[in-house]
Amino acid sequence: LSSSPPVVLLLLSLLGLAAAGKVLVVPADGSHWLSMREVLDILRQKGHEVVVVAPEVALHIKPSKNFVMKMYPVPYTEEDLKKQFQAFFHFSFEQGSFLERFVKAYQGIKRITNFGVTSCGHLLQNKELIRYLEESKFDAVLTDPVLLCGAILAKHLSLPSVYFLRGIPCGLDFDATQCPKPPSYVPRGFTQFTDRMTFLQRVKNLLHDIPDIFLCDFAFEPYSKLASEFLQEDVTVLDLLRQASVWLLRSDFVLEYPRPLMPNIIPIGGVNCAHKELPQ
Repeated sequence: LSSSPPVVLLLLSLLGLAAAGKVLVVPADGSHWLSMREVLDILRQKGHEVVVVAPEVALHIKPSKNFVMKMYPVPYTEEDLKKQFQAFFHFSFEQGSFLERFVKAYQGIKRITNFGVTSCGHLLQNKELIRYLEESKFDAVLTDPVLLCGAILAKHLSLPSVYFLRGIPCGLDFDATQCPKPPSYVPRGFTQFTDRMTFLQRVKNLLHDIPDIFLCDFAFEPYSKLASEFLQEDVTVLDLLRQASVWLLRSDFVLEYPRPLMPNIIPIGGVNCAHKELPQ
């Protein structure tokens, strides 16, 4: 190549053209979207084409000049959605015993899940929109796996997926990435333990994993049924989560207790809390 400068220039020009891609974005509403929107703005500045798929009824997901918006109808109102979100977040600040908080979490997650599954079902049934996605030749899917519709679309379109998340209930992100989560080291939700526990606290921390089995069954199994019907094959929740190429974790060990990470899990901090340049 050193003897053929024109060839080098041609290759470099082709690399420049290939640098920009077409990204399909399937977000989750609320604070999840507020974080992701900043990333989409940066992607657009770097020359990428961004297409966001979202329901017509949303609290924060609105059209922008930085991306193409594709919306689909859903059978609920913004008032219904706002009411359920407020009820769910109020629970997060309430005090009480573990059992009381667990029951309230169960009820809140179930209501939110019903909205997510209903929305996803109407997206997958929208043949015109699905045909558009099939014909658009995307390069990757960026999604928040707290709602699994993006993961279902990534599998249907045979696209690499990037998960942008704060966390998933029941530790499914640990299971999907085969990441260790020893109960003597990683405190579970609702325990208020630190990463330094006594023996009895470690035992209690271990017991807190048991209710997660029930939480996952009702919170995520509806997506498994939805995916299996749409993809015409048996698909589990972990099957959908395991297909991720990269996990962008909105976490920072300055604010959280240390935990093991797998090579494709990249902590990027709370991008909606401080404006800073993301890693390459």
